[in-house]
Amino acid sequence: MSSNTEGILSNPSQWKRPEDILKMQRLKRKQRALQDRINNHSKAGGAQPSHPGSGSSEDPLVNRFEANPKRKNPFSRNVNPAPKRQKEAHTSELDGGEETIFDLLSKPQTLVVPNLEAPQTKAAVDHRFLPDQYCPVAQSLPAELEEEPPKTSKLAPIHWSIKSKMRIICRTPIPGTNLKTNQEASGLTSFVRCIDTKESSTGLDISPGARFYQATLYWQHPYLPWFTLFPRNARNNHTQTPLDESVRSVLAKEWIISFRNLFQLVRARQCPYFYLCANSFTVLFRAAGIGGRVETHALLTPTTRGMRAALKQEEIEFTMPLKKGAQTAGDNLNRSSESGIGNSSFSNSSEEQSQATSNEETADRSLEGDADEDDDDMDGEQWLESLGVDAAEIRKISDNQSKKQRKHECGADYSDQSLVLIEGPECQAFFNFLLNAKSTIAKVGRLAGIPPTLLAPVSFAGATLRTLQTRSSKIQMDGEEYHSTELQGVILPHILPYVTDLLCESKDNYSLTLATVPSTTALCEASQKLITDSDKENDASAMAGPVFGKENLSDCGLNKRIVENMCRATKDSVFDTERLLYSQEAGGFSWS
Repeated sequence: MSSNTEGILSNPSQWKRPEDILKMQRLKRKQRALQDRINNHSKAGGAQPSHPGSGSSEDPLVNRFEANPKRKNPFSRNVNPAPKRQKEAHTSELDGGEETIFDLLSKPQTLVVPNLEAPQTKAAVDHRFLPDQYCPVAQSLPAELEEEPPKTSKLAPIHWSIKSKMRIICRTPIPGTNLKTNQEASGLTSFVRCIDTKESSTGLDISPGARFYQATLYWQHPYLPWFTLFPRNARNNHTQTPLDESVRSVLAKEWIISFRNLFQLVRARQCPYFYLCANSFTVLFRAAGIGGRVETHALLTPTTRGMRAALKQEEIEFTMPLKKGAQTAGDNLNRSSESGIGNSSFSNSSEEQSQATSNEETADRSLEGDADEDDDDMDGEQWLESLGVDAAEIRKISDNQSKKQRKHECGADYSDQSLVLIEGPECQAFFNFLLNAKSTIAKVGRLAGIPPTLLAPVSFAGATLRTLQTRSSKIQMDGEEYHSTELQGVILPHILPYVTDLLCESKDNYSLTLATVPSTTALCEASQKLITDSDKENDASAMAGPVFGKENLSDCGLNKRIVENMCRATKDSVFDTERLLYSQEAGGFSWS
């Protein structure tokens, strides 16, 4: 141990505390920062640093170290050192002590803000492009699309798609709940007996509460309280046990009686319409005169290639009004333009399949037009054989052609374009088809063995009277208080006109919001398309249809105002709206 170390250990007064060591390190750091600043100023002025211990500039050793900076680390990343140097310089200036800080503060500063003029020159406005002169830029910009004014009508549009919810919002309360005994009894009697309390002189209660309750009723078959039969894909149907075979047979017999009775009512114009809701499709039967149609007709949606092939087997003619590229209804051959019989449970026998196939081949040959007789008589395969093509190649070509045709025919399956329209005498054949088809009543699934649901605005054999669930509440909108009444259940097309007719008598302004069942959207779209097509064709019978339809449907069970609205064939008579507004000042209803 050296003598110096022994002296320090023997004399505790010479020991240094950690804080003293830190002070000395900070002082040395400040001295080095100050020395660097002095050296930088001297280099800028062309003077060489000369201080003891720094060495002469002519010393080769010093020049060697100055010329050769620190060797670069080969494993380091390529990072721009400029920000780091600026940060170190800024730190060294701040660590230069109190005098250095005061020197920096007293030093005149010039703020340099680069590239301030660049955006100004770009955003500058030339005097040539002032508003009072010609502006080529403004002329080149596309004009803003003007918003179409909302459609206005004195009558509410008819929606042929089934709704699941309807909410009414207005400033004053609606007597939808907490009805008195007399109001509920009068509303029920008026609906069952098809009495228009507004025009007939009876002893029934004609208060708004009784009339509103009358608007919330409808008929349904079958009705099983432990099942939700519309919509038929409800979640609570998962937990139910399957029905016995005896129960299924009884339900099927009762359903056939109800279906036959309801179809006869439509044919006799004693019922304006009814719905048949199966697991995989929905059918809307409408009486003659409804929607401007002069004959009884049915709308079936959605369909598949197999279902359409089964209809052709029964020689039921149909059209597809929503299919893209479809021709008009005058071409009977195009009504069943699809070829081939698909795998479907609607098929009945192999003989019918072969007969339908031969009929299709005959129709295809008749469509060829003015071709030569020799070419018509010669089959495509025979023509290829005459050219010397191998039999294997001929089979391959025919298979590829059949696959392409099948793909084209199945492209619209399960979509709105697959909707089928059946009119006139074909409806009777379609009725028999539904009675005998195997897939009308599902054999498997959540509702196996349960017949399709029948929904109608008038009573029929085996029908059950159902009512919508009504709930009233108060809501706050934009700081104001409104009354809200919500109807939930199966909202048929006749319910909305009943409600609007009642509200227009006592309300100046109100709004209705509707929720559509997705599987029935195509029914309203097809109704609009049929009205548009009849306007284009200028069919005299279609134009006169509403007048005769209203008179022929005078005993259908609905009041005259609703029947007249259903028989209209104008563009604003049918619309699948989600929001309906009524304003007495605007002159009627508006929707979008």
